[in-house]
Amino acid sequence: MTPLVTAAVLLAAVTHAAWNAIAHKIPDKLVGFTLISGGGLLIGLALAPFVAFPAGEAWPYLLASAATHIVYYALLMRSFRLGDFGQAYPIARGSAPLVVTVLAAVFAHEVPDGWGAAGIAVSCAGLTGVALWGLRGHRPNWAAIGAALATGLTIAAYTVVDGLGVRASGSSLGYIAWLMAVQGTVVPAYAVTRLRGRTAAVLRPHLGLGLPGAALSVMAYALVLWAQTRADLAPVAALRESSIIVGAAIGAVFFKERFGAPRIAAAALVVAGIGLMLHAH
Repeated sequence: MTPLVTAAVLLAAVTHAAWNAIAHKIPDKLVGFTLISGGGLLIGLALAPFVAFPAGEAWPYLLASAATHIVYYALLMRSFRLGDFGQAYPIARGSAPLVVTVLAAVFAHEVPDGWGAAGIAVSCAGLTGVALWGLRGHRPNWAAIGAALATGLTIAAYTVVDGLGVRASGSSLGYIAWLMAVQGTVVPAYAVTRLRGRTAAVLRPHLGLGLPGAALSVMAYALVLWAQTRADLAPVAALRESSIIVGAAIGAVFFKERFGAPRIAAAALVVAGIGLMLHAH
């Protein structure tokens, strides 16, 4: 993790929290994710002629990642419908590095040491706090928590798949361009079948938010994919999820969500655990 790689991943963390906040702000989640996914498709197609075509051995990973991203979008939409941004985002993002650490050990032979194990334990404690603290006697929204945890599993899956794929591709820019182009067709196509003749009219009022969100989304993931060609998968995934703190701040400031001291402490605990995982490498 050189200073340049670290800076790239931290920038990815901020841009990622920003595009997720944009997706959450658009009231109709299908509209928001159609614009972000469709915008990614347009950016990928515009970029593709100017970058190297991914090597053949990268395509199984790219196609598997595209399929996983579709499931990820569906679960993230559900998480944002059911729960607060300040709850759903930290759970989804914070759970991913824990799973990535295990998957990277199995599939990429990148095994954490004692620091990594400690980081997993601390992050798990923090995630529990983000999910459950500050409820003031109310029952937890298990549907929202479950959707957010499932989202975290898909994040972990595509992180490892893309880490292996981009290393095999020969070009991180070529990989991101074609990944955006392939995965960006599905959500807009679904929206067109749902909205039929109303598609343009429904999407138009939200273009000013959705298209910048798409640009931030592509930028965030392009930075991560480049970093994965320069460093191990687990620490990149762990450092990227410092976006949890950014997400917590966005939830409190822009969505006026009552995050409260307990959840702030719990989110900080997640990031502390991620820091331990990062130290492990």
